Amino acid sequence: MESRKLQVDEEGILLVDKPAGISSFGVVARVRRKLSEQAGMIEVKGKDGVVRQKRKKVKVGHTGTLDPFATGLLILLVGKATKRANEFLKKDKEYVATIRLGYTSSTGDPEGEITECEVREVPTMEEVERAVYSFVGKIEQRVPNFSAVKINGQRAYKLAREGKEVEMPVREVMIYEIEILRYEWPELEIRCKVSSGTYIRTLGEDIGKALGVGGYLTVLRRTKIDKYDVEDAMKIEV
Repeated sequence: MESRKLQVDEEGILLVDKPAGISSFGVVARVRRKLSEQAGMIEVKGKDGVVRQKRKKVKVGHTGTLDPFATGLLILLVGKATKRANEFLKKDKEYVATIRLGYTSSTGDPEGEITECEVREVPTMEEVERAVYSFVGKIEQRVPNFSAVKINGQRAYKLAREGKEVEMPVREVMIYEIEILRYEWPELEIRCKVSSGTYIRTLGEDIGKALGVGGYLTVLRRTKIDKYDVEDAMKIEV
């Protein structure tokens, strides 16, 4: 965490630009520790009647996670504001993602087992545009095996790591817009604005399937959540 003081706004909201290589829960733990340090010490009387100095505890919660490999905007709530978490869960989001075409990943991202696909012909820009823009609008997505969704009371990613095969639910999501930022085979970089609950990993895989060459995300960055922008967020160190 940077040495400068963390500034929580009057509503108890703190914007953080999550780096790659750390979980969202790891970010929450670091912020909680830093805010507790800033809050200072308080006196607490123990059961034995002795008054001791104790670091003040500060409640911190997140409003939606990012995968460890992903970067970008996390909205953290501090103190009494943690009760408002549900208000932020259904907000629309914006991402920038890089898809590596011609390969697949068991997890849809760099952390999985990577497999090279047979590509007979490299897709043209016109074909890429046609495939990408076909996903704009209301679509159905199958929730990825490596996700935090609970299946029969257990996290899907835990079942996947144990090699158990389960039927993942299909959800209806909205892709408001997709912009192609760069296409240089095998990399395709896109910006997309989507509804809450949209899996960009799945979107990347589905674009690869639509092109017939496979694909997985190598980079994912969340840039906006509703009116909140990552440009206004505080950076932290890994």
